[in-house]
Amino acid sequence: MPDLRFEAPGSLADAVKLLVAAEGPARVLAGGTDVVVQMEMDMIEPALLVDIKRIPDMGRIVQEEGGFRIGAAASGMEICEHEALCAAWPGIIDGVKLIGSVQVKGRATITGNLCNASPGADSVPPMVTAGALAHVVGPNGERDVPVEQIPTSPGKTSLGKGELIESFKLPARPKNSGDAYMRFTPRTEMDIAVVGVAVNLTLDEAGVCTAARVALGAVAPTVLLVPECADALIGTKVDDAALAKLAAAASAACQPIDDKRGTKEFRIEGTGVLARRVAQKAYERARANA
Repeated sequence: MPDLRFEAPGSLADAVKLLVAAEGPARVLAGGTDVVVQMEMDMIEPALLVDIKRIPDMGRIVQEEGGFRIGAAASGMEICEHEALCAAWPGIIDGVKLIGSVQVKGRATITGNLCNASPGADSVPPMVTAGALAHVVGPNGERDVPVEQIPTSPGKTSLGKGELIESFKLPARPKNSGDAYMRFTPRTEMDIAVVGVAVNLTLDEAGVCTAARVALGAVAPTVLLVPECADALIGTKVDDAALAKLAAAASAACQPIDDKRGTKEFRIEGTGVLARRVAQKAYERARANA
């Protein structure tokens, strides 16, 4: 491995300057549970590591405009232990809880889970269905980017040279709404998703779905936000007929590969089955959130 330069800047501006000036591959270090492992396995050989944990407010989780602002360096355990966030967005917590062991979650961040750009990242589908925005800072200023637009292919993101994610914005939770995330893995814990599904929906007073977002993980090069799945739920009470249409739309949207964890056929069928279960869970949570 070539000589590695390590920097821990005290400001966001300094972090951006370091990344812009890097003469070789550079990586941002938040939790390090992906980056360090990839370095040990010689999968990546960065010339520069920029540790963002010492930058003020990068680990914050605060309520903002009825929603939440989550700093890029906030750990998975800090997210899971935030009572107000857990109550508002249990589907996101479903995903974050699946990021490795307790020890891993004590270091890992949803920023790294997103920027690692794995199709099977567990926190990404529920962040997508929540309508989360990534606040990106770089040499050309700041911008808010829908989470689903950050990964572009396995291991690749839309972030330009010198850009990094500073925080995530979650919107206010509407009344009568709920979300959920589930995955299938060969083992019950500490594995990579073969299929992952997230659903976020809102109901009217009669229990009819008025808005929905459905995202699929591990069945395409990036997480898929599928409007056809949402259309299957909107205008219904998430009954058997709606769930059947949802399952069909979810399976039809899949673009999977065969690998050691599952076949294309298994992923396609499993996505439909899992979508039904997740939608039912989100519906139950929405009814309880009246």
